[in-house]
Amino acid sequence: MDSVAAEQKLLIEIQNVCYDYGYGDVLKDVSFPINSHDFLAIIGPNGSGKTTLLKIILGLLKPRLGEVTIMGKTVEEFADWKKIGYVPQKATHIDSLFPVSVKEVVAMGIQSSRRFPRRTRGEDICCISRALQQVGMGEYKNRRIGNLSAGQQQRVFIARALANHPKILMLDEPTTGVDAKTQEHFYDMLQRLNREKEITIVLITHEVGIINKHVEQVACLNQTLVYHGSHDEFCRSDEFKRMLADGHHLVSHHH
Repeated sequence: MDSVAAEQKLLIEIQNVCYDYGYGDVLKDVSFPINSHDFLAIIGPNGSGKTTLLKIILGLLKPRLGEVTIMGKTVEEFADWKKIGYVPQKATHIDSLFPVSVKEVVAMGIQSSRRFPRRTRGEDICCISRALQQVGMGEYKNRRIGNLSAGQQQRVFIARALANHPKILMLDEPTTGVDAKTQEHFYDMLQRLNREKEITIVLITHEVGIINKHVEQVACLNQTLVYHGSHDEFCRSDEFKRMLADGHHLVSHHH
């Protein structure tokens, strides 16, 4: 691959990132790329720095050392945040009495990128409907968000992130509290978005068992980067063997 093609493929580059909260390093000299069309799982135990790294990529935290570039620009220079969809931890912890509909939740994703006054425009209705259809929630658009199951709510928040047509979708612990069958359908949906819509997926999880048939790339953190590469190579790596020895469960089949 020539340098021009390589430059076009690279979406995010994490370079020598270090971070601490004032009581010791949380991240130490972490470097790896995120490329166009990746389905990447960032894994590791609790306290390994996964969410901290995600917040650094999103510009919510500033590293002590190192930098992140997004589409060729530093985080400080990057302005086109609509191209990055983000679903944070605990997005589905919603009061069942909260009086907002599914379509209103998705509309918030579009309006958040606008200056005031933030009104829903005619063309937004099509974007909202399309995003909900992509996640299989079109028929629920008039339902109250608090009356949906956790798995359904998670799909709505994915739709909110998709409404701005992002190139990258980042999810932090997306299936916490969701049963195994719902998880499988959820990851099938992400795989369709990755393959059919060519959206780069970055998935943060401490559940090693989530590394299954959907994931193509793995970045394993434990404050430092202990592995970055393909799913198949990870399943043959020393780090994989150590995780099994520590009692973690990994679904290692890949189709």
